Amino acid sequence: MQIANDNVVQFNYTLKDEQGEVMDTNQGKAPLAYLHGHDNMLEGLEKALHGKSEGDSFSVTLAPADAYGERDESLTQRVSIRHLQGAKRWEPGMVAMVHTENGPRQVVVVKVGRFMADVDLNHLLAGRTLTFDIDVVAVRAATAEELEHGHAHGEGGHQH
Repeated sequence: MQIANDNVVQFNYTLKDEQGEVMDTNQGKAPLAYLHGHDNMLEGLEKALHGKSEGDSFSVTLAPADAYGERDESLTQRVSIRHLQGAKRWEPGMVAMVHTENGPRQVVVVKVGRFMADVDLNHLLAGRTLTFDIDVVAVRAATAEELEHGHAHGEGGHQH
């Protein structure tokens, strides 16, 4: 079966930076699962997966616009240090979690004062050209429940 809209796709990946250094992988773990065509995957990666089949292996290099977007230098915000989670003492360059109205978000600490910190709200991989090595493990039709919920269920997907 070829990957098309309303299919659940399971795949393994290795993510590499511009120099070819491995940044992340799920090799040796459960495959990642997503519902194709429902905005559950990076747009550029979903386009590259479209039409592929179980057993296919390939690499795709994504420009920032097709991955996590371009960096926006204006995306900084001053927050109270008490809202930063992940450490007791903060220094520039550290990654913190901040709870927002849209849920938890990773931020990078830019500047630290006694009570306040300036944080960078860009995605950690914004502005980066990324290469994904992909192994398509399985492709199947989505269930009615998955289509209703808008995401894949089961191993590698959403657990209810």
